[in-house]
Amino acid sequence: MNRILKYSIFTFFALAVVFGGYQFFAIFHKVYGTNVETGDAKFKDIIIPTGSFYEDIQDILFSKNMIRDTSSFIWVAEKKNYTRHVHPGRYRIVDGMNNNQLINMLRSGQQEPVDLVINNMRTFGKLAAVVSNQIEADSAEIMNLLKDRDYLSKLGFTPETAPVIFIPNTYEFYWNTDADGFMKRMKQEYERFWNKDRLEKAEEIGLSPIEVTILASIVEQETDKKEEEKIIAGVYINRLRKNMRLEACPTVKFAVGDMNMTRILDKYLEIDSPYNTYRHTGLPPGPITIPSISSVEAVLNYEKHDYLFFAAKDDLSGYHNFAKTYAQHIKNAHSYQKALDRRKILN
Repeated sequence: MNRILKYSIFTFFALAVVFGGYQFFAIFHKVYGTNVETGDAKFKDIIIPTGSFYEDIQDILFSKNMIRDTSSFIWVAEKKNYTRHVHPGRYRIVDGMNNNQLINMLRSGQQEPVDLVINNMRTFGKLAAVVSNQIEADSAEIMNLLKDRDYLSKLGFTPETAPVIFIPNTYEFYWNTDADGFMKRMKQEYERFWNKDRLEKAEEIGLSPIEVTILASIVEQETDKKEEEKIIAGVYINRLRKNMRLEACPTVKFAVGDMNMTRILDKYLEIDSPYNTYRHTGLPPGPITIPSISSVEAVLNYEKHDYLFFAAKDDLSGYHNFAKTYAQHIKNAHSYQKALDRRKILN
């Protein structure tokens, strides 16, 4: 009887160990077994919009066939209470991840940053569209903030001067940044850009950072020849110091609303706009484009000379003839106009 009892006890414990081992292995596999596959790619990025629920995350992952065993994912997610800790953002799902790694990443909000690229652009509309294509901020909300005088005043700008906030560069953002977060980050980058060295150079010229950027936007539109930027900046600074009207053609194009026109007709010079520097002395009220860093640097490091005028060369190369006298400038300008006539370029 004792032998039968011992055997029964041994068998019970043996079965318990086997069953327990099986259960342990099953749980271990659910948690740590490979459960993510991304096809031929090493990883795939997913977007979790703000306001998403746990069920939405299931739809995102399951619809892309990224989870091998959906039941194990659901089990681990519930055990880790991920259902109550959903964070929006852009997440990088790596091939071969297990449930534990995936859910820990999602639950902690460990996002993959976005490299947001801002180039020198002419309009707020294009800027807002470019930004909203890269982060969650809505283009309409960005546009509203850029037109909101009260909001901008708190940042130290106006709707006219707002373009100066944006320094063309590549910035690291989290995808779920909203319009307000985007604007405040750009203000921080603006302040970082205007370091002690640049502020001192602006002060030496007698311009504020905003004014430097406004002038840089004009220089930007005057030439695509980088080697001419400092010379042209010097011309405008000379004219400002002599209290001469800038008479910058790009400002007329901006006032007309056509930055692509080739020929500035006399009728355009009479347009009554604060941006028309043929009619108004000094700088326009704001930038006519978001200038590149090189154009800003060209103003801060302008070439010192005696030129007061410049006109495009008659070979239509994009380069310019510079002049110290009005008589020489008129001669250069007529030469360019005749070149346009020969090519029948009327506007």
